[in-house]
Amino acid sequence: MWLSLAFLSALLLGAYDTCKKSALNGNAVIPVLLLNTIFCSLLFLPLIVLSVAAPDTLRNTIFFVPPADLYTHLHIFLKSCIVLSSWLFAYFATKHLPITIAAPIKASQPILTLIGALLFFGEALNLYQWIGVCIAIIAFILLSLTGKKEGINFRHNIWILFIILATITGALSGLYDKYLMSHGFHRMTVLVWYSYYQMALMLIIAALMWYPKRHTTTPFVWRKSIFFISLFLVCADFVYFYALSYPESMISIVSMVRRSSVVVSFTAGAILFREKNIGNKTIDLVLVLLGMLFLYLGTR
Repeated sequence: MWLSLAFLSALLLGAYDTCKKSALNGNAVIPVLLLNTIFCSLLFLPLIVLSVAAPDTLRNTIFFVPPADLYTHLHIFLKSCIVLSSWLFAYFATKHLPITIAAPIKASQPILTLIGALLFFGEALNLYQWIGVCIAIIAFILLSLTGKKEGINFRHNIWILFIILATITGALSGLYDKYLMSHGFHRMTVLVWYSYYQMALMLIIAALMWYPKRHTTTPFVWRKSIFFISLFLVCADFVYFYALSYPESMISIVSMVRRSSVVVSFTAGAILFREKNIGNKTIDLVLVLLGMLFLYLGTR
């Protein structure tokens, strides 16, 4: 069950990445990210209200948000800082790079997550899972190498550095998620409250870094895709945390499967954004799908 949820989360994450690229093209990054955190918080607001005002309504459902003590909130605040760092790097990189380059590089995140899972959580993979992981790693590397044909200097491009930093912090976030879930933190408490902490942090960042300079930087333009960033992200994260709540779930596999969202991003880049070198990248994506198949076989 947890693997099926991971695949569903990947599909939703691909839609999220596509909307993010659409919203950020030629647009101001910080207000887009700020609105994303606000919309996410608003989407969770009814669950918080019902959980507090009429707890019996949701208590026995997957949508109940239980109360949390200061210790729990401190851990959630730390997660918010990690995730927001990853998002800031990823949003700026997504704006300035083709999605068919940014998405494959971000897709290498499971490699770091796998190393962390083996070192810190003692996860062990069976033969099928190792084959799937190795094929996926090769596919992600080939996708990144194919991106060089876009004419982007990987060594001297700050946006490449940003997407790499987003990948590192994203892997750290995934490992921390597994830590939280394995130490009894309720998935809905984490999911809901880290959204609110991110909104608070983004309000401070926007007030200090964007608002005073808004007339001299890239202007902000409202687009419908900004709301759908939040909608798809909330759904993807809800399914993701639900998958991690299963005791037998493996963060190394869940993280790898979620990165298969690159297939959705790739398709959007080819059809919606008409990006280059699609033919070469298609072969690499077939390897990604093959890797996902072996991961699935390894859990049966």
